Amino acid sequence: MALEAKVPIVPVIMVDTDTMMPIGRRLPRIVRIGVVIGEPLDFSRFAGMENDRYILRSVVDEIMVALERLGQQEYEDVYASTVKDRLASSARA
Repeated sequence: MALEAKVPIVPVIMVDTDTMMPIGRRLPRIVRIGVVIGEPLDFSRFAGMENDRYILRSVVDEIMVALERLGQQEYEDVYASTVKDRLASSARA
């Protein structure tokens, strides 16, 4: 969408959300969470290549690296549902 619109993407993450809604809690707590805003990412070098799936994957990878740096977390190139299934099967074993 950003490639077609020819606009930059601004990476944004929220921090301390785990204190607001810990795993297993049904209702969130009222706490202050943080927001970290990164530098805009320019993808104008890919103009006209919006339909190339390899270009789109490259854009996604660049966005994920920017988010990883902002949040100081390791990027796992796996869907969350896959990780949950692995955890569930290891717990059963």
